[in-house]
Amino acid sequence: MDEIDRRILRILRQNGRAPVSEIARLVGLSAAPCARRIDRMEREGVIRGYAAIIEDGRAGMLQAFTEVRLLGATDSDEIQGIAESIPEIQESHSVAGTSDAFFRLRVRDMEHLQQVVNAIRRTGKVEGTRTFMVMHTWTRPVELPGS
Repeated sequence: MDEIDRRILRILRQNGRAPVSEIARLVGLSAAPCARRIDRMEREGVIRGYAAIIEDGRAGMLQAFTEVRLLGATDSDEIQGIAESIPEIQESHSVAGTSDAFFRLRVRDMEHLQQVVNAIRRTGKVEGTRTFMVMHTWTRPVELPGS
C-alpha cells in the first residue's frame, strides 16, 4: 500500500460507484494502472465489496449498538461466530477494555430489538449486554485528493 492506493481508497469510500477514469484523474494515473491497483486491492481483500449507504431511519429501520461481555470461559475468537449466527448484526467489533465486543444491529422496531438482544444472550457465551439506540448518525465526509 502506497499513498496512491490510500488516495484511491479515500475516493472509493466517498463514492464506491466512481468511474475508474475519474479515480485515475484524481490520483494522477491513467485508467489502466488505476484499474490494476483497484483489482489488486480487491484480490488482496483490502477492498471487500461495494455497498450503498442507507439512512436506516428513513428506510423505516432502527439501528442500535449492543455492548457484549463474554463469559470468562469464552474465547474472544468466538465473537465473530456469534455475529455470523444472528443476521441482524451488521458489524462486530472486538474491543479492549471492560467490554469484549460491540455489535451494530439493524432491526424493524423495539420488539425486534428485544428479540435480537435475547438471541445474543442465549448463545451461552455472553455474560451480559448493554444496548444503545442510535438517534442520529453523522459521518465525516471523506476528503478527496485535490479538494
